[in-house]
Amino acid sequence: MPDLSSGDSGSDFEDVLRLHRKRRPRRAQSRGPVSKRPRRREPSGDGSSLAVSNPEQNTLFEAVRSAKIAVETVVDDWLETYKQDRETGFLELVNFIIRSCGCRGVVTLKMFRHLQNSEIIQQLTEKFEEDSAEYPLSLGTQPWRRFRAAFCELVAAVVRQCQYSVVYDEFLMDALISLLTGLSDSQVRAFRHTSTLAAMKLMTALVNVALGVSLHQENNQRQYEAERSKGPGRQATDKLEALLEKRRELQEQQEEIENMMNAIFKGIFVHRYRDVVPEIRAICMEELGTWMKSYTASFLTDGYLKYIGWTLHDKQREVRLQCVKALQGLYCHRDTAAHMELFTSRFKTRMVSMVLDKEPDVAVEVVKLLTLMLENTEEVLTEEDCQSVYPVVYVSSRALASAAGLFLYRRLLDPQRGAGREPSRDGDNRTFFRLLLAFFIESELHEHAAYLVDSLWDCAGPRLRDWETISTLLLEESPTKGLADRQEKALVEILAASVVQAAEGQPPVGRSLAKKPSARERKAQAEERTRLTHCLIPALPQLLAKFSADAEKAAPLLEVLRCFDLSIYCTGRLEKHLELVLGQLQEVVEKHTGQAVLEAACRALHALCDPELTLHGRGDLVRSRLADQLADKFHQEVTELLQASSLDEEEVYSMAATLKRISILFNAHDLTPWQLFEPCTQLLQRALDTGEVPPQVLVPAITCLHFHILWELSRLPSTDVPQEQLQSLKTRVTSFCSLCQSCLSDVDAGVREQAFMVLSDLLLVFGPQLPRDGREALAPLVLLPDAGLQSQLAAFLMDHVFHHACSHEELSAMEDSENHIEELHQRRVLLAGFCKLIIYDVLELSAASDVFKHYAKFYSDYGDIIKETLNCTRQIDRQQWARTLLLSLQQLMTELLLQQGPEIRAAEAFLEIRDLARRFSLLFSLQQLRNRPALLSMHKEGIQFAFQEPPGPGPGLPPLNLPFLEVLSEFSPRLLRPDKALLLAYLEKIYQEQRWLAPQDVPWPSLVTYRNSLQPQEERGSVNSHSTAPRPPPGSAAKRPRIDAPSEHPDSSPWPSSRLPSPALTSTVLRGGPRPPLTRPPARDPGSDPGLLQRLSLMVEEEEEEMMIEEESSEEDTPEQDRTLLAPEDQLRDLFDSTILGIEDI
Repeated sequence: MPDLSSGDSGSDFEDVLRLHRKRRPRRAQSRGPVSKRPRRREPSGDGSSLAVSNPEQNTLFEAVRSAKIAVETVVDDWLETYKQDRETGFLELVNFIIRSCGCRGVVTLKMFRHLQNSEIIQQLTEKFEEDSAEYPLSLGTQPWRRFRAAFCELVAAVVRQCQYSVVYDEFLMDALISLLTGLSDSQVRAFRHTSTLAAMKLMTALVNVALGVSLHQENNQRQYEAERSKGPGRQATDKLEALLEKRRELQEQQEEIENMMNAIFKGIFVHRYRDVVPEIRAICMEELGTWMKSYTASFLTDGYLKYIGWTLHDKQREVRLQCVKALQGLYCHRDTAAHMELFTSRFKTRMVSMVLDKEPDVAVEVVKLLTLMLENTEEVLTEEDCQSVYPVVYVSSRALASAAGLFLYRRLLDPQRGAGREPSRDGDNRTFFRLLLAFFIESELHEHAAYLVDSLWDCAGPRLRDWETISTLLLEESPTKGLADRQEKALVEILAASVVQAAEGQPPVGRSLAKKPSARERKAQAEERTRLTHCLIPALPQLLAKFSADAEKAAPLLEVLRCFDLSIYCTGRLEKHLELVLGQLQEVVEKHTGQAVLEAACRALHALCDPELTLHGRGDLVRSRLADQLADKFHQEVTELLQASSLDEEEVYSMAATLKRISILFNAHDLTPWQLFEPCTQLLQRALDTGEVPPQVLVPAITCLHFHILWELSRLPSTDVPQEQLQSLKTRVTSFCSLCQSCLSDVDAGVREQAFMVLSDLLLVFGPQLPRDGREALAPLVLLPDAGLQSQLAAFLMDHVFHHACSHEELSAMEDSENHIEELHQRRVLLAGFCKLIIYDVLELSAASDVFKHYAKFYSDYGDIIKETLNCTRQIDRQQWARTLLLSLQQLMTELLLQQGPEIRAAEAFLEIRDLARRFSLLFSLQQLRNRPALLSMHKEGIQFAFQEPPGPGPGLPPLNLPFLEVLSEFSPRLLRPDKALLLAYLEKIYQEQRWLAPQDVPWPSLVTYRNSLQPQEERGSVNSHSTAPRPPPGSAAKRPRIDAPSEHPDSSPWPSSRLPSPALTSTVLRGGPRPPLTRPPARDPGSDPGLLQRLSLMVEEEEEEMMIEEESSEEDTPEQDRTLLAPEDQLRDLFDSTILGIEDI
């Protein structure tokens, strides 16, 4: 078969081959350009025009759309029609394709006989419904998805049913390919999309026919050689002549098929694989992969592979995805992978880099592709290439991490990757775990064991669930066979993560399951939990006895206990192991003071004290024993501290350790019977009076008091609550909150933060929602903060959350610091606690102004928290919410005036205030009618604020707050036209009421800016672009100003998109025509305005796009994309030169 990809130019095949023509050698016909904007013809009365608006029903279209008749039956009926009258049959097929495009027109017999294809397409274009961008292939509903599948099946069935006769009649395929070539070059997207899909499916069917003909040729050649090898007397001359005739017939058929494929490939594929519409490009890549996989002898060459290689750089997800899937079909077999050495060497770097593709589904398929390359090619992937894939096992996307886990397993962890035999339970798994430990330790991400286990769970789950081997490895004491300390620690973490995964069936935090587990999977999970319980119950006491002195190893082992089916201790007569575990647990609590190990021990003890367990009494006994011991020791130490004038370091450490154990135990267990409230209160009061109590004692004391109050509240009945209990609890809550309020000014930051968090929680728990849901008896306990406490909480927020404005040098130095991450997390917890008080109506909504005014400045640290607070408070009271936004801006404005004086319009801080106002204005984009009253009152109060302060000394000076009108102008685009006129009149009224007016010759710029923002667009003059830039008219999309740089993906647009339905007509470049200009004339973009673009260029980041209608502008509206994908092909290029697409790596 000749190389169809040798050139990028081909014939359009516009001339339809006439009937009864003699067979002659095919010649490449000159490609005539199809008119981009066809001339409008006057309807003629000779019948050559289109059938009018109500087209006659197309039998094929209705049968396919109804899906009531099998496609094979439909094709058989059509074939009978074609054999009786091939012109009528062909027109029925053509009109089926036209109707599938969504076109209202019909090709008549007279049009077919007297008009060229370009003229037919021109008339179809004139009759196309341009008001809608929808057509059958663009619709995503279930019926139209079925129609698309049936459409493709019908095209394939036509070729399949005609492959032995009709395909070679020199009429059907020639005329059909000619028409599809013309349609694929149309300006109408529906024509281009539908005809390209039909042509690609037609090509796939022809490839299958060519493959069959090739097989027949091979069989004929073998029969001919076998007959010729016979002796002279045994040869059958007639059979030889028949075989030779059959060979000539097959060769002619092969040439016919090759010519058809050549016509489709050069006439359609080489132009449409870089079409402006990504769906069309994706179709081309998908079918090209099919051709290469099914007919490797002809298509698996560098001349075809280059198209996939170039398109790996495409900017659209679906196109890259189809390229990768096409390559998967080629690399999945060793024989086909062996023919791709040149392609692999040229594009391997690109494929490896796509592991970090911004689209997770593309990255998943790329990792699967690399796994196939690893399995079916010899040492193609270097260690450096593999190192790019290994870290992906820790990403948040579970599908991507699982694919990377399979790659890691095949490359490093599979002990039998070369042996090809069944893994044994003992030796192979020991090797697996040693390899896994080596990788885990070298990756230096020890805290991510759960993510590594989850990534390997699908491919190495049976190995990870080999609890006997893990226990044996951990209990080995041999100096030669045993594990080192780091290996033991890593293996304990892997054991704990595997047990949690097997028992709970849930991925770690941050990863979500692709689907809910089925009933069979839940049953298997329960069986696995029972098995692991039986396996690990005898081993756990031994493991705790060996590692109880090491907090980092003891904590994961105690987490394992929580995953057991604890009822087996009783049903399996394993009480002695329970006693051993409880003893080890008590020893861990007495021995350690670390937060993590103590919390793990308390959770394990809580699970063993579950009242539903038969043996819960033994857990209760251990808990009471621990509580008695800790309470007695604490009472003794508090007495000594209150009596002593000073404490030494050992006494301080002992009291701090005791209080820390009690506070952590208090979190999961009710310790109120041990009467710890009074001594903790005395301790806290002593600290406030004398300042002698160290912070490491105060912080757990505050925590103990907090849990004591919460446990008391939980024990109160919902009805008929004794007044003595209510009054006692009310007194305790009030006194404790007063102490915490005093601690907000403590010298130690840890004490201050703990007091703030406890205050936030108590005010929330005892807030206005406490008496709801049938708990009206608890109404006396409601605690509302007074004005002093509210201001103190806000001041604390300013001092501890919003004061960390580091320089770029400091930020870069701290960015990778673990301390910096922990401090940021702590500050986020403080901010979230304050925001919850606002959302749940504990604090007044106006208190949120202290948070909202930092939205832009601290967006990278707290943007998600503040955004959620903005959305929640908007639902409470839109009027008050809008006033709070205004108050935030007014506070910033007042602070700036105090710092820099009246000349602030050019200050960077003033531009930041305007940027914050612009972000706030996006919150009013949706539900304009509901936002209308709030927006109006916001503008009126803003106007009053602007004229509130008198001007400074000197003639003609504006009021001090007048620049606030520029800030207010950011909200003007959200106003309705009648409201703009109303506010403009109100502005003039307020302005005329002032005792000071602007000079006639020098108007105040801020006033002019705001006034112009309220005027209708057609009445605006040429003013400063930052303040009075007109908005684009409805229906036009604002576009980014053209700069000499590669075009960006539409998703990265810095301003929100307001996309209208895509136009039905899109431009394509005429092949053979002149090169498009490097820049488009301004007249082609009616919605763009330099002032608007300069203003919109300040709008930043994705959060603005999320608050708008989340739609991006259509691909065909991007002129850079047109230039990128539709460059002329009449230049000589290197075989694998990706500059044919003019695009850079994504």
